Amino acid sequence: MDKRGFSCIALDNPKSDVNVGSALRAAGVYGVDLIVASGTRYKHSATDTRNQHKHTPFIRNKNVFDALPLDCVPVAVDLVESAISLPEYKHPERAFYIFGAEDATLGKRVIDKCRDVIYVPTDGCMNLAATVNVILYDRLMKQLTTL
Repeated sequence: MDKRGFSCIALDNPKSDVNVGSALRAAGVYGVDLIVASGTRYKHSATDTRNQHKHTPFIRNKNVFDALPLDCVPVAVDLVESAISLPEYKHPERAFYIFGAEDATLGKRVIDKCRDVIYVPTDGCMNLAATVNVILYDRLMKQLTTL
């Protein structure tokens, strides 16, 4: 497969060590190129069985946008009224997916800086790690079907 572009995930002030670890594991499984996290409520977790921080650049910043790569599209993942449903979404070639904490929304502070806002159509919200897995899987499947 001719890989074009890249993907990054940003975890905005995540709360749960278990979810952070599982999100890092998903980053490795789906070939994420950069992981960014803000906040101090978490540490690395045993659920990151791949020790992904040793294989993919992991940056901790006060503001996730401080690590936004050049010419990369910031994409907020949040259950808000104006968001695009994931099945309808065309992923950018260079994406910087921003995921919120398990106990909060991203809010205007993040959403206003994003070109796109997407959501996973579910009956209720998923946890951070589950959402990261679903978004990255959707990206992969849509890339494979456009080859």
